Amino acid sequence: MTVTDIADSLPPVLRDQPIERVTRDGVEYVVLGTAHVSRASVEAVDALLAHERFDAVAVELCDSRAQGMRDPDAFKQMDLFQVIRQGKAGMVAASLVLSSFQKRLAEQYGIQPGAEMKAAMDGAEQRALPVWLVDREVGTTLRRAWHSVGFWQRFGLLGGLIASVFEREAIEETEIEKLKQGDMLESAFSEFASESAPLFRSLIAERDAYMAARLREQATRAGFGEGRRVLVVIGAGHLKGLCELLRSQQGDPATEAAELASTPAKSRWPKWVALGLVLAVFAAIAFAFHRDTALGTAALRDWVLLTGGFALLGAVIAGAHPLSMLSAFIAAPIKPFRPGIPSGGISAMVEAWVRRPRVADFETLRDDIGHWRGWWKNRVARTLLNFFLVSLGTIVGEYTAGIHILKSLL
Repeated sequence: MTVTDIADSLPPVLRDQPIERVTRDGVEYVVLGTAHVSRASVEAVDALLAHERFDAVAVELCDSRAQGMRDPDAFKQMDLFQVIRQGKAGMVAASLVLSSFQKRLAEQYGIQPGAEMKAAMDGAEQRALPVWLVDREVGTTLRRAWHSVGFWQRFGLLGGLIASVFEREAIEETEIEKLKQGDMLESAFSEFASESAPLFRSLIAERDAYMAARLREQATRAGFGEGRRVLVVIGAGHLKGLCELLRSQQGDPATEAAELASTPAKSRWPKWVALGLVLAVFAAIAFAFHRDTALGTAALRDWVLLTGGFALLGAVIAGAHPLSMLSAFIAAPIKPFRPGIPSGGISAMVEAWVRRPRVADFETLRDDIGHWRGWWKNRVARTLLNFFLVSLGTIVGEYTAGIHILKSLL
């Protein structure tokens, strides 16, 4: 049967859908491109499962996103202390922002984000078919995206995330359908993503390669060969790239997937610059004491007041508890002697201890962060905000104090 014959035999709901068919190593992959917020995409998934026979269903989800979709209340079990201690506050905040963006789109049309993925998983389970989760972990993707761009471009990355939360302009349904030509993560970063080749590579191209490798790896593990068929449900922004790579990839799929799933090593130069500044400042303070005790005392006082003061300012802006403010002021000046948890982490853990998040805070978290006031109203969001603002204040204070002390000795 030709491709034209297959298209003519499809039910009407599928005839305008982006569908590609790729045969690799005897396995036929039927790849359906979807919009992550679209009733038509849900209907297409249901119709394709009903119309054709498949041996497995693959979806553009990672383990954590699939778990969140199956159990929307799972995040209520989040341990804020462990999140902060393990340095995952940034990833949690970014994931919440992305879910808020998706929720804003979905609320306009009464359909949950990723409903077509859930429909695919539900349809597979009803037919006793294995479900393959082939996307890369969202945390790994965000970390690789963050490390792929330069220092100044990261401000654009943050700006795109923040703008996606606070944007209130209604989105036309025609624009929703246009998401079939893009990707939800790319859309969340607004125009910045399309103008940044490294960011596009991390968000789209690398995931195309990862998903192609994972499909091949899963087929090999399942012992699939001639005559086996797999339905692949992905965002249409990945359709072309995935199909091309599925046809052309030659390397070992497990090795390729593992390489793309690795977290890039952190750049060392920012730490060396910060360490160099701190060493220079303390050398200047020691030199000031050598020249004159009063001058050294003044330099040390400036270090404490400026680093502690800016960290305290961050806690004040975040609306932190007085004990959290005090911990920020104390932790910031001694940061160079206390490697590990940043001053923002210490202040945030005190905040979470003094103002323990309530069940209601977790239940309303995704709604609250959709408005700027919600970041101060919700105890979970305010703890994360406190972490970032105190950490930022500490960095500003260190540079301000360093420049001030060095200038006073010249």
